[in-house]
Amino acid sequence: MDFALDDTEKAVKDLATKIFGERVTQAALRKAEADPDRVMRELWKDLADAGLLGVAIPEAHGGGGHGLLALVHLLTAAGEAAAMIPLLPTLALGALPIARFGTPAQSAVLARVAEGTVFLSAALVERAHHAHHAPRVRARADGGGFVLDGVKTCVPAAHLASALVVSASTDVGPRLFLVQLPCAGVTIERQVVTTEELEATVTFVGARAEALGGDDALDWLLDHARVCVAATTLGVATRALKMTAEYTAQRKQFDRPIATFQAVTQRIADAYIDVEAIRLSTLRAAYKLQSGQPAAEEAAIAKLWAAEGGHRVAFAAQHLHGGMGFDRDYPLHRYYTRARHLELMLGGAPQQLDRIGEAMLG
Repeated sequence: MDFALDDTEKAVKDLATKIFGERVTQAALRKAEADPDRVMRELWKDLADAGLLGVAIPEAHGGGGHGLLALVHLLTAAGEAAAMIPLLPTLALGALPIARFGTPAQSAVLARVAEGTVFLSAALVERAHHAHHAPRVRARADGGGFVLDGVKTCVPAAHLASALVVSASTDVGPRLFLVQLPCAGVTIERQVVTTEELEATVTFVGARAEALGGDDALDWLLDHARVCVAATTLGVATRALKMTAEYTAQRKQFDRPIATFQAVTQRIADAYIDVEAIRLSTLRAAYKLQSGQPAAEEAAIAKLWAAEGGHRVAFAAQHLHGGMGFDRDYPLHRYYTRARHLELMLGGAPQQLDRIGEAMLG
């Protein structure tokens, strides 16, 4: 398997890195944190104008049609910048399943996503229930469509979304559904998470929904979503490691840079190994998924490395920074909180180990 970037992937990575580097300043992040919607709208417009919001959207729907690997590189760049934009929920959780399973009418929204005029998200998480592939929210047929009843939590960017992809159980197994917003019977209660971004508890009471795909759609989305979460974590961990290497090379004790101390060097080396493990496992899973191969085990392995490795890197970075690691005027705290948040998104390490076991036995 060749992990070298092709010309398109390199162009996406370079362009995204340039835009994030210019737009995502500490002043811009503080401005976004003070905004009621917690979103960098100017950055979102820049990404749309550059064609980056459409990298994984089919050409027939106004996108570039470059596939999952290009999206992985975009999400990694966003993670490295700690950008406050709903890139993961809109492109990975919303646009990918709609592009794969949507009817022509449902897929019409994708052109607006590529243009940067709408946001999307997915409601996949339920409180105190880690079996994402067996949701408790219920869907029942009603006329020509379905109605949903139940509660989802930790729905990213729900307050911005024009539509939600929702997992729900039916009499014939779990399925995905599309809910247009605003919608009668849908209540959105905002939640502020550790990254200062907004998620939501979403309650469905007889809410109208449309079926999205068949009996394989939910597992397909979960595999792709886990890889995209791992890609974002890769960016977060990469930047935290770079900051730590730079800081320890400059910070002196006993007239020596602390990077020359053996314990510090070993800690940074361990963090480097974790970052590379996240990178390789994420790219391997993304490659298999883009090639249409079964990759449930690989997706869970990528998310496992992202959860455990991302945690270790973030903890080491904060520890080696000493008091600076806790200073909110210093940017490291953004990477620590993001790593912790992403660690648990769609299941932490124990849930991924369960998934790996299921994949091996299945």
